[in-house]
Amino acid sequence: MSENQTSTIESERVDERLDDGDRERFSHYVDKNKLTEAMVMGTPVIALCGKVWVPSRNPDRYPVCPECREIWESLSPNSRP
Repeated sequence: MSENQTSTIESERVDERLDDGDRERFSHYVDKNKLTEAMVMGTPVIALCGKVWVPSRNPDRYPVCPECREIWESLSPNSRP
């Protein structure tokens, strides 16, 4: 592999970012009481990462949103939703 090809591969990895559509591929952290209400009433919830949606899918089928996880881990146990 030439040096040029290696540089190109590294550049592509650096540019990998989450776009707005990627939030659809994750499960998100939401206040448990608000999640229950949303599932029953069909009202939207706001995830720690800021995503707003009406939950309707089994979150166990998706990986956890990295942004939600980072925020969750930064919170003290007493302030977690």
